[in-house]
Amino acid sequence: MRSTLAISLVMLLALAGGCNQKSNQTASVESPQTEATAKAAHSMTPEELGELGAQIRKNPDRTAELLKDHGMTEKTFEAQIRKVTEDPEASKRYAAAYKKSSA
Repeated sequence: MRSTLAISLVMLLALAGGCNQKSNQTASVESPQTEATAKAAHSMTPEELGELGAQIRKNPDRTAELLKDHGMTEKTFEAQIRKVTEDPEASKRYAAAYKKSSA
């Protein structure tokens, strides 16, 4: 009787652990796809990013609101800025737009 109970308990724990692991894998698979879709949907030109960066600098207390208006979060904004900095020509375009909008 005890061995049957012990085996049943082990099987129950194994099944519970397996189900939990499957749901975590599903969540982690969906998350990058959702984030990638969000990034693709809200891709901005270097000029637009420069203007937005200047607006954020002028109104730092409205950062979240400004980003939300453009369908972005701080994380997606930073990712797009990082992408711009990898291209020297895009960096120049960003800097020109930022300077023009800051004036």
